Amino acid sequence: MMHYLQIEGNAKLSGKVEISGAKNAALPLIALTLLAKNEVKLSNIPNVADIKTLAQLLRNLGASCEFENENLLKIDTGGVNSTMANYDIVRKMRASILTLGPLLARFGHCEVSLPGGCAIGQRPIDLHLSALEKMGASIEIKQGYIVASAPDGLKAASIVFDKITVTGSENIIMAAALAHGTTQLLNVAKEPEVVQICEVLAASGVKIEGIGTSELSITGTGSKLLDIGDVEVIPDRIEAGTYLCAGAITNSRISISKANANHMLAMLAKLEEMGFGIKIDNDEITILPAKKIKPCEIITTEYPGFPTDMQAQFMALSLIANGVSVIDERLFENRFMHVSELARMGADIRLNGHIASVYGGKELNAADIMATDLRASSALILAALVAKGTSRVHRIYHLDRGYENLEAKFKLLGAKITRLEK
Repeated sequence: MMHYLQIEGNAKLSGKVEISGAKNAALPLIALTLLAKNEVKLSNIPNVADIKTLAQLLRNLGASCEFENENLLKIDTGGVNSTMANYDIVRKMRASILTLGPLLARFGHCEVSLPGGCAIGQRPIDLHLSALEKMGASIEIKQGYIVASAPDGLKAASIVFDKITVTGSENIIMAAALAHGTTQLLNVAKEPEVVQICEVLAASGVKIEGIGTSELSITGTGSKLLDIGDVEVIPDRIEAGTYLCAGAITNSRISISKANANHMLAMLAKLEEMGFGIKIDNDEITILPAKKIKPCEIITTEYPGFPTDMQAQFMALSLIANGVSVIDERLFENRFMHVSELARMGADIRLNGHIASVYGGKELNAADIMATDLRASSALILAALVAKGTSRVHRIYHLDRGYENLEAKFKLLGAKITRLEK
């Protein structure tokens, strides 16, 4: 049975929704428990498919991984007796590669399946591997597996990432925490999710300098396991941005709570540029309707710049702006797959390589549309909210990977959205 969402257009929204914990922060934190000698409690975990996949991977390795409730995960990696992350799990989710650094640092050996392709483009892991080699690991690729060994533990090194990589930074930060000596990392990703990993390690006794900057100095424990306290996952800035875009595209006043506006400055600035009012009150953000919705120019780039994970949602929003918006996608080569689906609804979007020109103000009509990746799917929902008629969004398993209680939250805001199966 395949689920799909039925969405009635011409929506006006109001009310408030609570933002979940960030999937992209929770995943590395789950991997981080491989460095702990104690049971670790992770709270504010989003109830989404990717989290369950990584929890299952840890169980396969021998860890005990229990959900005390759907947002609280207790992990004890004391019983880990296997260091092989097999293809069956890794193929479902590329983030499984995050177990590579911690497993190697703790056990001196691991075999992790190569993550297959990702719909939105190549995400090479050679940066992870070359960094681990600099730390003294020997690495071979055998029958689709990364076979890594460092029998005497990892050694400190000076590593420059050729390209900013979020999972690469996380993997090597975790590996360096247990290495012998002080590792210097340059050109590190500055995403809030990376910062949270560093803060948790620092609170667990690892000496880290430069947290939140692109240069880190990490003094490892020399293979000693860590005592990691309870951790609350940071709010999901992409989910938060998606709901604000729902308020924007319907030109409605809505609020989100449990959000962190400091993690969202680039997208909040863009909403204001387009004419919307933004009110911030502690962890609550309210979007106010615009008198006239202006077109925008967006260049996706690494944090703190405009996030590639919000590009599709802003493209949907640009469809109702007065004029032509230009979106320059600099991070992933296939990140415009939602364009052909939006075109089915009457959108006028012209592509030239990695640049999309969005001609706003055309009437959108409901259609049957298909999700192609996690963030693109949310753009289709946003467009369906303002289209004439009732749209059906298919292949929503993409959405379930990253959005918790999606239709329940949209219903709270007054959207007419129903999950059906055929």
